[in-house]
Amino acid sequence: MITRSIFFSFTLLLAVSFSISNGSEEEETLGMIKPDGLLGNHTEKIKKVIMESGFSIFKEIITQLDEERASKFYADHSLKGFFPNLIKYMTSGPVLAMVLKKENAVADWRTLIGPTDSHKAKTTHPQSIRAMCGLDSQKNCVHGSDSVQSAQREISFFFGERSSGEAVEMHDEL
Repeated sequence: MITRSIFFSFTLLLAVSFSISNGSEEEETLGMIKPDGLLGNHTEKIKKVIMESGFSIFKEIITQLDEERASKFYADHSLKGFFPNLIKYMTSGPVLAMVLKKENAVADWRTLIGPTDSHKAKTTHPQSIRAMCGLDSQKNCVHGSDSVQSAQREISFFFGERSSGEAVEMHDEL
């Protein structure tokens, strides 16, 4: 029993040391496929691009936002003129929220999804997800956290308090 405990402690210490000496620490970000992405059957194509770009999908959930939850999620846009249309759009169908992991996840995800305006993305970032399946600046198929702090808040919004553990796939009843 003591030998097993020492072995476990040594293995854990080695893993932590490797992570520190390697200098690479995975970061988490929220990736969300919006209603037009799910209803437009872009989910598998988007997930393929995510995986090919070095991300792992740690958790995912399909859920339907109601007006109250959508308003809470996009509260920082509440004073902007497009807010009512944004809430109407985000409640028009289910969304797929994902916890994406990799080194530099927030910045890399933002780069991968491209500019907010899908028309602009088609010209300036033709390989981006929004260029691939977005329609305009509102129906742009995906959402990405804009900072590590936003990512933590947005992940908690969809997944509650996080704890380390195995990847979990969850689906709400729609």
